[in-house]
Amino acid sequence: MFDTKTVSLEWGGKTLTLETGRIARQADGAVLATYGETVVLCAVTAAKSVKEGQDFFPLTVHYQEKFSSAGRIPGGFFKRERGATEKETLTSRLIDRPVRPLFPEGFYNEINVIAQVFSYDGECEPDVLAMIAASAALTISGVPFMGPIGACRVGFKDGEYILNPKQTTALTDGGRLDLVVAATHDAVMMVESEAKELTEQEMLGAVAFAHDSIRPVVKAIIDLAEQAAKDPWEVASQDGNADMKSAIKAMIGDDIAAAYKTTSKSDRSDMLNAARDKVKAHYASDEFDGQARMTAIKLTKKIEADIVRGAILKDGTRIDGRKLDQVRPIEAMVGVLPRAHGSSLFTRGETQALCSTTLGTKESEQMIDGLEGLTYERFMLHYNFPPYSVGEVGRFGAPSRRDTGHGKLAWRALHNVLPSHDEFPYTIRVLSDITESNGSSSMATVCGGCLSMMDAGVPIERPVSGIAMGLILEGEDFAVLSDILGDEDHLGDMDFKVAGTEAGITTMQMDIKVAGITQEIMGKALEQAKAGRTHILGEMQKALGAARTELSAHAPRIETMQIDKSKIRDVIGTGGKVIREIVAETGAKVDIDDEGIIKISSSDLSQIEAARKWIAGIVEEAEVGKIYNGKVVNIVDFGAFVNFMGGKDGLVHVSEMRNERVEKPTDVVSEGQEVKVKVLEIDPRGKVRLSMRVVDQETGEELEDTRPPREPRPDRGDRGGDRRGPRGGGDRGGRGDRGPRRDGGDRGPRRERDDRPREGGGESHIPDFLKD
Repeated sequence: MFDTKTVSLEWGGKTLTLETGRIARQADGAVLATYGETVVLCAVTAAKSVKEGQDFFPLTVHYQEKFSSAGRIPGGFFKRERGATEKETLTSRLIDRPVRPLFPEGFYNEINVIAQVFSYDGECEPDVLAMIAASAALTISGVPFMGPIGACRVGFKDGEYILNPKQTTALTDGGRLDLVVAATHDAVMMVESEAKELTEQEMLGAVAFAHDSIRPVVKAIIDLAEQAAKDPWEVASQDGNADMKSAIKAMIGDDIAAAYKTTSKSDRSDMLNAARDKVKAHYASDEFDGQARMTAIKLTKKIEADIVRGAILKDGTRIDGRKLDQVRPIEAMVGVLPRAHGSSLFTRGETQALCSTTLGTKESEQMIDGLEGLTYERFMLHYNFPPYSVGEVGRFGAPSRRDTGHGKLAWRALHNVLPSHDEFPYTIRVLSDITESNGSSSMATVCGGCLSMMDAGVPIERPVSGIAMGLILEGEDFAVLSDILGDEDHLGDMDFKVAGTEAGITTMQMDIKVAGITQEIMGKALEQAKAGRTHILGEMQKALGAARTELSAHAPRIETMQIDKSKIRDVIGTGGKVIREIVAETGAKVDIDDEGIIKISSSDLSQIEAARKWIAGIVEEAEVGKIYNGKVVNIVDFGAFVNFMGGKDGLVHVSEMRNERVEKPTDVVSEGQEVKVKVLEIDPRGKVRLSMRVVDQETGEELEDTRPPREPRPDRGDRGGDRRGPRGGGDRGGRGDRGPRRDGGDRGPRRERDDRPREGGGESHIPDFLKD
C-alpha cells in the first residue's frame, strides 16, 4: 500500500533514518526523520502560482513540539499546545535562515514548511533533527531548492569537540560550547552559538568540525532524493531584463551613487526615494503594464546593490565614508533612569539602545513548560523594536519573531558571564528598547545590557561587547566590513555577529545570503571582529569600568541564611502558617529550599532584619540565663505565656512578674504587650520558665535579685512505716481479720493469695520490669 523510501546512516553513535512515502503523502514533500528515539515529521507545501503584485518570497516555517512526544500533558488551563513558545519560535528561525538563501532570485511562490516533534527521547535534540527533515522534504518536493543542507550541534569539553551533545548539558560539567551549524556539502550557511569565552581559533575549529560532520547527512538526503524526488519545477529566467536594467541605470545611476555618499541616514533615504520615484513615474505611463512596473522596481534595488557593492570592492569606500574595519562613534552613559535598578544609554552612530536592569527575588523567575518538564530561568533579556526607531509608521505591540531572536542572541552573549546564584541570589531582567536603528541593534543591546547590569551592581566576571560584521562577495573578491549599517546589511552578503569579553567569544551568529562562505572568509571576519570588540570595550569602560559594589536604593536586598534541615518544618509551620505570619508581620519575602537555605528579601533592611531575627528565634535553642524580647500571647490565672525567639513560648509565673506580691497577672501585663524576659530554667521536656522581675523592662538590663530566697520546707520527719495508719481502730498495717460486716455478720479471715493463675488463664498483667 505504501511506497516507502528510506535511507539510514550511523551518525554520532546513533542511527539517523530518513523516510518518505508513508505519512503525509498529499504534501509536496514529507520526511519522517528519526534519530535515536526522537522523531520529527516535516511536511512542505508550495503554491503553484504567484499572487498578483507579489514581489517577495513568502517562505514560512513553523516548528511545533508535541507534549505527548515526551509523555507529558501540557500545563495551564487548556491542557493543549497553544501559541508558539520562545523555543519553537527560535527553532523556526533556525530552520528558515539557512534554507531561504538557497531559493533562486525571483521565485515568489508561497512555501509552507511545518516541522512537528512526535517523539522525544530526552537525549537527541529535535531542533537539529527538524532542520535535517526540512532540508530533506524541500529537496524531494520538486521546488527550486538549491540544497540540500545538513545540520548538527557541537560541544567543546577538555579540548575536544563533541558531536550532537544534549543541549541542556552542553554548557555544564566542564562543557564550554553549544554550537549549531547548517551547511551544504561545500559551504557553511548558518551558525548559532553560546560559548564560555572561547578563542577565535577554537570557534573556527568547531565550525570546521561541524561542517565535516554534516557532509554524510547531506549525502544521505541526496540518496533519498534519488529514490523519491518529484520532478523539478521550471523557473522563469531573469536574463531578459538586461535592457531595462541598463535604461534605469542611465536614468538614476548618478543619483543613487550620490545618495550612498551621504552620511545622514534620513538625507540618504530622501535622495533614494526621489530616485525611485523618478523610475516609478517613467514606468507609470500606459505603454508599460503592471508586470513591467514591478520589474522596474526590482531592478532599481538591484542597481542600488551593484553601486554600493562595487564602490566597496573597488575603492574600499563605504556608504558613510568609513574604512572597512572602522567602528562608528560611540557614546555610552549609565544611570540615566533614576528609579530603575540599573540603566544605560548606548549609542553607536545612528543605532541606540536604552537598557534597564531589574533585580527580583526567586518568585520572579520565569517558569518554562517544555518537553523536558518544568524549568525555571533566573536571567531574562527582552528586546523591543518600535517603528519610530527607524522613523516609520508601523505595527507596535507583541514582540515579533525577529524581536525574540535578537533578544535571545543578546541573552546568549551575556548569560555566561553572570555570577552564580549562590554568589548573587537575584532574578535578573534586562530590557532593551531600541530608540534608534541603523544596523546592529542586537549588538547595541549586548553593550547597553551589559552596562545596565554593571550599573545595577550585578558582579559580572568581565564586560561584554558585540559587533556586527558584513561581507561583500563577488567571485573570488571579497571585503569584510566592521560595524555594518542597515543598508550594508540589506545590500551585502553576510550578517555575522560576534560578542564576547577580552578573554574570548560568548556568542557568534552568522547568516548569509549567498550559497555559503569559505573558512578563509570566516577567519578574516573573526579576526576583524576581535579588534572591533576590543575598541568598543574601551569606549564602554569610559562610562563604567566595573560593576558597582552597592545596589540601587530601590532594589530589593536579599539576605541568605542556612538552617538545619530538621528545623525547616518549624519555620514553615503547619500548612505554611508560620512562614505566612513572618511575611505578613515583617513585610519581607521569605523563600526556603529543601537544603535549609533561606533567602529573605525586601527593599527595606529593617524588614529583612526583623524576619531574620524571627527565623533565628525559631531555629535557635533558648539559653538559660539569657535575656530575650518577647510578647505576651496568653494570660492564665497563675501567670502569662510569653512568645520569645520568634517561635518559642515560656511561662512567666505570677511570682516572677514583680518583686512584690502580685494578686492577678492582668495587674501587670496584657495580651500583645512587649516584655523582656530572662530564661530561668528549661526542663527535660523543653518547657521554659521565664522571669520579668529580674530584667529592667525599659533598658533590657539584668537587675539584681533583691527578693529574699525562699525558706526551705521543714523536714516532715518519719511519718511511720505504714502511712495509712490505723483505720476504724484496726491495724491497717496488717492483712488479718477485717472486722465485722456492716450488717453485723462476721466477714471471716482474709483469704491468703497464692501463686495460682487467675481465672481465664495466662500470666499476670503486671509488666515484667515492675515485678521486681
